[in-house]
Amino acid sequence: MRTEDLTGRLLVATPGLGEGVFERCVMLVLHHGDEGAQAVVLNKPVDATIDTVLDGWQEHVREPQVLFQGGPVQLDSALGVVGVVDPALDVDGVQQLFPGVGVVDLDTPADQVMPHLTGVRIFAGYAGWVAGQLEGEIRNGSWYVVDRLPGDVFSDEPGTLWRRVLRRQPGRLAFVGLYPDDEDYN
Repeated sequence: MRTEDLTGRLLVATPGLGEGVFERCVMLVLHHGDEGAQAVVLNKPVDATIDTVLDGWQEHVREPQVLFQGGPVQLDSALGVVGVVDPALDVDGVQQLFPGVGVVDLDTPADQVMPHLTGVRIFAGYAGWVAGQLEGEIRNGSWYVVDRLPGDVFSDEPGTLWRRVLRRQPGRLAFVGLYPDDEDYN
């Protein structure tokens, strides 16, 4: 049984967490419930423009205007995370996940929804956990759970997000952001 709802919070990989997409990643939890959790990796851009996988959205995507690897699940699908101008407004084609952030139906014409959005980021795939799995990984020390700031979701410098998120944390957690890229230099 989960103890708290992590929806809207950040999962920050601990320095020892594997290689690949989860290495030094910062993930935004899109949903967390009794059945499991879903999140997207915010700091793993890939060398592909949006137009290579999706028509009509390239010009609306925030910098850097590239596709992001959202996680290891369903890499052949695209997910659009958006900032919403007015969280009280119900926008056709946008499902709000928590205040100010939602998921856009990418079949909706971009020009129809863009007046109501502050930003768009397109992800290939997502990360997912079955019931209790994420909580176990947190207990085992794979993830730090921290609050997000408004600029985290659409950071124009995703390569530095892991360090920046950790450095702003209180106490000893801020020092983790100084952890060297190569453990041999520690």
